[in-house]
Amino acid sequence: MAATARPRRSMLYMPGSNARALEKGRTLAADALILDLEDAVAPDAKELARNQVTDAVKAGGYGAREIVVRINGLDSTWGHDDLTAVAACGADAILLPKVESAAMVHDLEMQMVGAGAPDDMGIMCMMETPLAMLHAEEVAGASARVSALIMGTSDLVKDLQASHTGARLPVLTSLGLCLLAARAFGLAILDGVHLDLADDEGFAEACVQGLELGFDGKTLIHPKTIAKANEVFSPSPEEVAFSHRIIAAHGEAAAEGKGVVLVDGRLIENLHVENAQRLVALAEVIERLEVAAAE
Repeated sequence: MAATARPRRSMLYMPGSNARALEKGRTLAADALILDLEDAVAPDAKELARNQVTDAVKAGGYGAREIVVRINGLDSTWGHDDLTAVAACGADAILLPKVESAAMVHDLEMQMVGAGAPDDMGIMCMMETPLAMLHAEEVAGASARVSALIMGTSDLVKDLQASHTGARLPVLTSLGLCLLAARAFGLAILDGVHLDLADDEGFAEACVQGLELGFDGKTLIHPKTIAKANEVFSPSPEEVAFSHRIIAAHGEAAAEGKGVVLVDGRLIENLHVENAQRLVALAEVIERLEVAAAE
């Protein structure tokens, strides 16, 4: 499935050392879960987290949710053991922190193959350093396994010696570079987390900004933010209805040998039809997932 056809409106980080959180993840409405072995886990709990996460994924029960495991860096004390365990657990993808080059992706892929990872296990790359921004194109194109870029804006702001602001002007250049790289290679791309859980209005505004910039969804740090992310990054009923009209009208025009057509006073060309088809496909997948979750 194309990167943008699989819903990734909400991608929730969950600490691998918290068994209750891993269990709760089976009931949450997030499109994807990032079971975290890295930042959310204290050094003395790394082995416990690894065992709990791999056991939970093997046990299943997560339905259609995309299951991603963020391992520790391969240059860390725990990275190689994380990779070896996760490669065989049945997760959809491995998320590698602080990716800065194609060589890092190649190294991960080589070790995944050696650990017996299935061919359809993806690689997601945390983009969270200045060097990652400068090398976004080579990271995005490093391997056919790469399915998504995940923005790590907290680390990025720190490394830039910038500030967290409502409009996020300090990171717009970085976001844009990674968006360009992701779209050039047909990858999904997820916006960074919103740190202030008490700031509901600011979170909603950040989601809208991410959608307008072109992100597929938002990474989250608390279940209470799932509903708003899903709402913002879902095609609205009005958008879906208009998309259907675009597709139908363009089809009729094409049958008559016309390349363009007016729909509700708007000039419609092939590029508009492609986006309409994307939105309709996304809405259909979301509807199927919601129906399945309710059963």
